[in-house]
Amino acid sequence: QVQLVESGGGLVQAGGSLRLSCAATGNIFRVNAMGWYRQAPGKQRELVARIIGDSNTRYADSVKGRFTISRDNAKNTMYLQMNSLQPEDTAVYYCNADLLLRTLERRDEWGQGTQVTVSS
Repeated sequence: QVQLVESGGGLVQAGGSLRLSCAATGNIFRVNAMGWYRQAPGKQRELVARIIGDSNTRYADSVKGRFTISRDNAKNTMYLQMNSLQPEDTAVYYCNADLLLRTLERRDEWGQGTQVTVSS
């Protein structure tokens, strides 16, 4: 069974930091692009950051300079280091990955989401 397992969410005060992790597990041949999205109450899901390969990254304007996306290909794991967190960063954060399975099936997979709450 293929799945994305997220961890690292929680409650933090404004100005604080959190690090999210997303591990892709299962019958995976290759992990292509990976990304973090978030959805705040009453709002649409939005892209936070995306990474292709080791260093091709893209960020939402609202997080540039504060968040850093990275990945460990040997572990099929992606990270999101979030610094200088603000209350407007409060949301459920979702991991997304473009997977090539050993069956040669290509799958767009989502994690279950992890809550990030920033208090003022």
